[in-house]
Amino acid sequence: MPVAHITLLEGRSKEAKANMASEVAESISKHSGAPMAAVTVIFHDVPQDNWASGGVLFSDKQAAASGS
Repeated sequence: MPVAHITLLEGRSKEAKANMASEVAESISKHSGAPMAAVTVIFHDVPQDNWASGGVLFSDKQAAASGS
């Protein structure tokens, strides 16, 4: 049973995640030979205060970009 973990900054819509899950599961099924129903996709939504790049929190980068 293949399992895909997808980590994203929070804020994607349910529809966007449903579309992503469908396409990821389809690709895994196609390339692994596993039945589509056996593919699990797990989303990990991370708040911008809990994710940093280059030592800067994403929430701080967003605030700087918007002039706050």
